[in-house]
Amino acid sequence: MRQSTAPFARRLAESAESLEPVLAGLVDRLEDASPADGAPPRLLAAMRHALLGGGKRFRPFLLMETVRLFGAAPDAALMAAAAVECLHTYSLVHDDLPAMDDDAVRRGRQTVHVAFDEATAILAGDALLTLAFDILSRRQTHPDAAVRSELVAVLARAAGAGGMVGGQMLDLASEGRALGEEEVRRLEGMKTGALIAAACEMGAVLAGAGPAERAAIRSYGRRLGLAFQIADDLLDVEGVAPELGKATAKDAARGKATLVQLMGVKRARAVLTETVARCEAALARFGPAAEDLAEAARFVAERRR
Repeated sequence: MRQSTAPFARRLAESAESLEPVLAGLVDRLEDASPADGAPPRLLAAMRHALLGGGKRFRPFLLMETVRLFGAAPDAALMAAAAVECLHTYSLVHDDLPAMDDDAVRRGRQTVHVAFDEATAILAGDALLTLAFDILSRRQTHPDAAVRSELVAVLARAAGAGGMVGGQMLDLASEGRALGEEEVRRLEGMKTGALIAAACEMGAVLAGAGPAERAAIRSYGRRLGLAFQIADDLLDVEGVAPELGKATAKDAARGKATLVQLMGVKRARAVLTETVARCEAALARFGPAAEDLAEAARFVAERRR
């Protein structure tokens, strides 16, 4: 990691550390429910394996930093941030299944279907998905029911058929096919960019930002999602599996269409640099207060894991 990204990496790690007890407590409370209502122990164990197994918590960080940008306290966003991480983790559990990407390692440990079994992994993913919306519905997330409703709407649209799930469908359908650049950009914008943009917009919603501010931060999030996906595809080509905590060279093996595969490494890196510049441009209206979000885009482009 370049020295310039080290301070940001520390802030990201501190943010993840603040979220960890919140995530653990949410699952623990499912276990503490009455015997008639409590979740089965094996299901809870699988949820913990997926949710508490590390990870950068990048999407929750974006949500909390956006809240900070608009003048609210990041700690007030912890519940919404936890909801985003639950939903993101569900998507990883399901993406790793044999019927999807068929991965055996995630975040440096066995994927849920390997550590438990395929059926348990499906149900653990389902439980994390529904827990995300349960969290957003709680008064603890925000006292205003209208704000909670808007949070649910933003996350649901990003996660569903027109967002992350639809992007995964396009990704599966792309295997072995020659796609054009615009098709790949659409696929990756839905699969990866939609949830990243939603995390940013949810921070704006929590902080009471106006329509123009929400539009600007959503634009930043979409561009950041593209940068994140290009960087991820480059790591799949150039990364080292033990450092990444997951397998590499998967896309080529499955015949998946990516911008790196279409453009080659050199041009993809140029597009990544251009996309980071566009992220910074989307934040220009906010001035120096948005520096941490600008740094997030630079960190994405320079990360090695």
